[in-house]
Amino acid sequence: MRVGLIDVDGHNFPNIPLMKLSAWHKQQGDSVGWYIPTEHGFPLPPMDRVYMSKVFASTPGYPYYVNAKEVSKGGSGYCIRLENGKEVYHKENDAQLPHGAEHIYPDYSLYPKLTKDTAYGFMSRGCPRGCSFCHVGAKEGREAYKTADLTEFWRGQKNITLLDWEDLFQQLIDSGAWVDFSQGVDIRLMTGEKAEMIRRIKVKNIHFAWDRYGDREEILPKLKMFKELTGWDRRKLTVYVLTNYDTTIGQGLERIYTLRDLGYWPYVMVYGREHTKPSDTVRRVQRWVNRRAIFGKVGRFEDYKAT
Repeated sequence: MRVGLIDVDGHNFPNIPLMKLSAWHKQQGDSVGWYIPTEHGFPLPPMDRVYMSKVFASTPGYPYYVNAKEVSKGGSGYCIRLENGKEVYHKENDAQLPHGAEHIYPDYSLYPKLTKDTAYGFMSRGCPRGCSFCHVGAKEGREAYKTADLTEFWRGQKNITLLDWEDLFQQLIDSGAWVDFSQGVDIRLMTGEKAEMIRRIKVKNIHFAWDRYGDREEILPKLKMFKELTGWDRRKLTVYVLTNYDTTIGQGLERIYTLRDLGYWPYVMVYGREHTKPSDTVRRVQRWVNRRAIFGKVGRFEDYKAT
């Protein structure tokens, strides 16, 4: 079988489902590679199957005809639509990986530069929170549960980019690899015991999230505790700040200033960014904060003069 792969979002970050599908098909003796329109398009013979994966709903659709007997589309980008200004998840459009592919070691050769000495994966799924701006609960369930051991996607690489977290810290400690907690860890669930275990991991960076302004009294004490117990500075500590959803610019700036004063790097996320203009205030705030060299020098947003 001739199998083609299309990373609709581009090749800027390793697409885990495509890497797993590639490994699964190669294990069955199939020929697998990137689908390239100029090399595989009509009038050449069609491929037997092409997988199209799209993570972000804001990514434009694939602009070329796919010359294949069967085309399979999957990923959040195909099951989330904007309705009345809000993103809505449609479970009926959410294609799942074949069972045999779900737990296979990924084919990192698809992204040789991005995966050099680095492993990517999930060790748990689900979330009990059910935040209105997030689709994880609807997609994966309203409870956190273990889905894999570290060995499912790691075989001695020096770095690990972890796309989730739970109670599997000991495996990360024992690995001796540098770990990047790239998803927004729920600081509200942090305990002294968990913080101590995380401190023993070779952490490159850990990302928390302060999305809801009203969670201030629950989040700030946990952030203070974590920093005191680990002794880390802001080079390892990032906090996502959701804006343009249900907060004002002033509430966004308050969170940004508070996090900076606590010794964390804020990182601004703009809800529905594709529907805003570069000149909008929320986008200017994002550029000011996320360009760390500028944010480190310009202390107040009103002093930020760039457009």
